[in-house]
Amino acid sequence: MCDAGAAVPGGGRLAPRPAPWVPVAQEVRMTLRVGIYVYDEVEVLDFAGPYEVFSTASRVQGRLDAAAPPPFAVGLVAERAGPVRARAGFTVVPQHAFEDHPPLDLLLVPGGVHDAELGKPRVIDWIRRQHAGARLTASVCTGAFLLAKAGVVDGLAVTTHWEDVGDLRRAFPGLAVREGVRWIEHDRVVTSAGISAGLDMALRLVARFAGQPLAERTARQMDYEWRDR
Repeated sequence: MCDAGAAVPGGGRLAPRPAPWVPVAQEVRMTLRVGIYVYDEVEVLDFAGPYEVFSTASRVQGRLDAAAPPPFAVGLVAERAGPVRARAGFTVVPQHAFEDHPPLDLLLVPGGVHDAELGKPRVIDWIRRQHAGARLTASVCTGAFLLAKAGVVDGLAVTTHWEDVGDLRRAFPGLAVREGVRWIEHDRVVTSAGISAGLDMALRLVARFAGQPLAERTARQMDYEWRDR
């Protein structure tokens, strides 16, 4: 077996090589529902990059085995119905709001200008409740602040964008905040560094839940040089 990654204080592993457990999608052949939370001033690549990874993985898998269920069904979820204005005026219309999204297997919280979200008890409570029912919760960049506010990463080693490491440590002193890593993985939580690290993390999750070969094919289809360690 390949190295599963170096252990870090507070638990978790840094950018592990393939998972030491059986990928869920290989074990049960089911479609995992991925919900990506979007909000005003969310970083575009933070949500669009993982969205592309999961949707491309399902498309690539469909070419390999058209009879099998897709490994992922990915959608954007907002607090309320209607357009969301992301960074630099990029406007996106989420498929779901809090009231009408399906049960989530994987929750992903991207970063951006997140201060307003931290002050919304409804949003923080929603993240907490989704995490309780999901297989895994992940963050990109400053999405880690929202996970921390929701108590999802209490006592764990986490990471975020290099520019925000100090702020995360000051805001949540109980966390073991690491820098210089692409992502840190625990059984039910994964946090990643800034922006492009979200693509690497999402590919890692494809490997974890649908197998390393599909993750490698997905990266190839995207013409992306995956940093998988």
